Amino acid sequence: MEITAWLRDLSLPEYQEVFLDNAINVEVLPYLTEADLERMGVRLGHRKRMLRAIAALGEVAPPAPAPPPARSTDTAERRQLTLMFIDLVDSTGLATRIDPEDLRELIDAYHRRTAELVARFQGYVARYMGDGILVYFGYPRAAEGDV
Repeated sequence: MEITAWLRDLSLPEYQEVFLDNAINVEVLPYLTEADLERMGVRLGHRKRMLRAIAALGEVAPPAPAPPPARSTDTAERRQLTLMFIDLVDSTGLATRIDPEDLRELIDAYHRRTAELVARFQGYVARYMGDGILVYFGYPRAAEGDV
């Protein structure tokens, strides 16, 4: 069924252009809400009629995900992965000299700045461990120049 026929069956053909302009087709109908219809300019009584007709269409299952691409079993793929562990030097000594709240702020700032730098070089922060940071390069996506 086409959306124009559906609207004609409801005696609401005046909304054909609005539905077509908003790329609404019969597949999208079950996902429309009253707020969506209102934003499209559908009058209250017409919205109620449309929502009742949509409910009568029945529940439509979301489209099945595309199957993963077939992988060849006779070829292997090698990827370079570089791991780096970063540790704040003398953080234990620092902890004895400054207030715990100030230490937490300092470590938080250190984590944020390190994460920015790692991201700039397409790295991935895998885990924060106290004042240590475990970083991967070449994961989850490998780049041609990763070594």
